[in-house]
Amino acid sequence: MSMTLNQRTSETHTSPTHRPIDVQEWVNEATALLEPHSVVWCDGSPEEAQHLIDVMVDAGTLTRLNDDVRPGSYLARSEPTDVARVESRTFICSIDPEDAGPTNNWEDPSSMRDTLRDLSRGAMRGRTLYVVPFSMGPMDSPMARLGVQITDSPYVVLSLHMMVRVHSEVLSSISQGASWVKCLHTVGAPLSEDDADTAWPCNDTKYISHFPETKEIWSFGSAYGGNALLPKKAFALRIASVLAKEEGWMAEHMLLVKITNPEGKSYTVVAAFPSACGKTNFAMMQPTLPGWTVETLGDDIAWLAPGSDGRIHAINPEAGFFGVAPGTSASTNPVAMDMLSANTVFTNVAMTPERDVWWEGMSKEVPEGLIDWRGELFDPTSGSPAAHPNARFTVKLGACGSLASEWDDPEGVPVDAIIFGGRRSTTMPLVVEARDWKHGVFLGATMASEKTAAAEGTLGEVRRDPFAMLPFCGYNMGDYMQNWLDMGDRLRGVGRMPRIFHVNWFQKDSDGRFIWPGFGENSRVVEWIVNRLEGAVAATESPIGWLPKSLNTEGLELTDVELETLLSVDPSLISADLDDAEEFLGRFGDRLPEQIIRELRATRERLSQ
Repeated sequence: MSMTLNQRTSETHTSPTHRPIDVQEWVNEATALLEPHSVVWCDGSPEEAQHLIDVMVDAGTLTRLNDDVRPGSYLARSEPTDVARVESRTFICSIDPEDAGPTNNWEDPSSMRDTLRDLSRGAMRGRTLYVVPFSMGPMDSPMARLGVQITDSPYVVLSLHMMVRVHSEVLSSISQGASWVKCLHTVGAPLSEDDADTAWPCNDTKYISHFPETKEIWSFGSAYGGNALLPKKAFALRIASVLAKEEGWMAEHMLLVKITNPEGKSYTVVAAFPSACGKTNFAMMQPTLPGWTVETLGDDIAWLAPGSDGRIHAINPEAGFFGVAPGTSASTNPVAMDMLSANTVFTNVAMTPERDVWWEGMSKEVPEGLIDWRGELFDPTSGSPAAHPNARFTVKLGACGSLASEWDDPEGVPVDAIIFGGRRSTTMPLVVEARDWKHGVFLGATMASEKTAAAEGTLGEVRRDPFAMLPFCGYNMGDYMQNWLDMGDRLRGVGRMPRIFHVNWFQKDSDGRFIWPGFGENSRVVEWIVNRLEGAVAATESPIGWLPKSLNTEGLELTDVELETLLSVDPSLISADLDDAEEFLGRFGDRLPEQIIRELRATRERLSQ
């Protein structure tokens, strides 16, 4: 049925002649359903960003921080019920439930659309509907993909300004035939003329629904980043992973860095880590080894595709950081602390009496007179944190002092190595190299990490998280593993294939203390990986891959016993881990690639020799 704009609706920004017909029709349909007070077509300009800031300061959504200590920065406090991604309310609405797989929540697409339409009728009354055109990746990159988000949250629009490339030129590209992803979002909090708005409007009912066949995302009820910034996980991973399978590339939950050795030769590495495994610290590593540098290309998501030279190339589809603040400090990540010194939006951190920010782990001393993330005077004796454990910062990539100049290269960067990692107190060694691509895919498929206090479940329990994609794969993960294997087949014999490694910074001794110092000292592992790429160091064969014969530990206070623990495997622990992995992999039934089963059997055979 043809739908027209509600008569009460007014429009601003962007000449209609620049609007693609299909985008305009979609906006018209959304407007008729959602009934906003006005419609604004966004252009990504600094003036637009400042207007959004002014609107939110007036509404109490943002508090301006002290310009003398944190210039151009703001603090947002969410509703206490809207503080994190809600995996239980995240759905893959494929036509066939088997295409969603056992690790996703599935719902019939027709049923879900009916539910969302019913919830969304009039959901934007009294609010502005913003139309936000954006590019994931450089606009002129063959690896870029386009989208348009509709939202009634100025907080979301401002965050998109910082996180992706918002620009009216996206609409021109769509007019010329470029495909695009529909991203519809509402906080689900309509206003009548007599209603007083809240600083953080949201709804107790929440849905984040993905429609892989039609490449659409529909989010209702939350204003929190992971649920409402739809280009982030929803597009860049869940929908993009489907596009990647169909088109022959890979959308991955990976950091992306450029590493340069003392001789001036550079290497590009992507790395997949589950949460609480040092991902951001790796992305902004400051090596302790003289002459080594690590430059940041991305801290969260990488898109990988074969280039014209036959090698895998990677881009960071994002243009900003949306990172967890607690635990970040000048000692753990000085690069991040420097980049947060200005022009940052903080969400759910604490505020000092001087109107600066603070969170747990930022300093040993807790400042007096803190206002906690709920907006109340902080009581240090309460046992509750001053900043929410999932408190966030949002800042543009350009603020990062370690940003590599290639971050915006439309051709991407050729990938030399792929690293998987997890948090394991035992079982996995400090570093191991896969035997070949297929074995490397097996290492990624069986990745696991022990749950931390901030994670759901029992502390220390092992959680399987293949490729760190468990919450983010937009289709059956068995088919996703096959896409990895297929990429190896496409690359084999055409170009140089990336070597695959697995790292574990988190082994503990019998007293429960971490053996490896981590942080900048991880550059010693990076050095070994680079030397393996160059064929400069030998390795010892083990049942799970190639282990270092030696490692540069000069200046570290490691005993021979500790080093042996870091660089060896216990067959009994590996055997038990394989049992657990096999049980997990069995969930995928006949969608599990036969090659994964073969690699599991081959590892068992090597263990028995």
